[in-house]
Amino acid sequence: MTILTEWLPLVPAPELANAEVHVWRAPLTADSSVVQWLHGTLQPDERSRAERFILERDRNRFIAARGILRRLLGAYLECEPQKVDFIYGPYGKPAISGAGLHRPLSFNLSHSHELALIAVASGRELGIDVEKIRPEFAGEEIAARYFSAQELEELRLLPVEQRAEGFFHCWTRKEAYVKALGAGLRFPLDSFRVSLTPGSPPQLQSADCHRWALRSLAPEHGYVAALVGEGSDWQMRQFSWRFENEAPVSQR
Repeated sequence: MTILTEWLPLVPAPELANAEVHVWRAPLTADSSVVQWLHGTLQPDERSRAERFILERDRNRFIAARGILRRLLGAYLECEPQKVDFIYGPYGKPAISGAGLHRPLSFNLSHSHELALIAVASGRELGIDVEKIRPEFAGEEIAARYFSAQELEELRLLPVEQRAEGFFHCWTRKEAYVKALGAGLRFPLDSFRVSLTPGSPPQLQSADCHRWALRSLAPEHGYVAALVGEGSDWQMRQFSWRFENEAPVSQR
């Protein structure tokens, strides 16, 4: 299993250096009062998206993820959460509107079940993905559909007890790369290769792999995640989120 790394404590939002990528983990299970407060920070289009969820659990998780994202970005930008304006690329990748922006802040969000990860950087493209390890989903039929031939062979060579984790290492790394590109779901997932063996250094092999750095994360037991950031001259710092006096605070 991947060993959990330290997630640093800091209040409320840390100073973001140009050579850093900050990754925040946030639980998506919150009291109804917190969900209601977060809902009030969302824009109308986000509230409409929230209402499309049939299950209240899924709706609340979406509200929590988007609300925490707004609260965090607002802290970096020194503005109210509801004043953070998003624009969307041709394939739906969100970015912060440049109107009135005093720094080139970039971000990416991913959430799975009870956990969200948010990556933040200054002036570089990002992609992040987190997934809960679900052995019932990690079948060879799905791998054969989305993985490259080399990835599929590496997965088959793993001991049976490591295959579910290896599957989701591959899945999250591929998703993080595609999200960094902003290419959307139409990008062929078998046109590039990532490593997937648990405990081995993450690797990306693509036509433009010199442009990116790939990092592996273990945000919680039972979850795996991956981060792809533009360039190789950056360091990753990891933080935890909780609410205290309506402000983001990190904890170990």
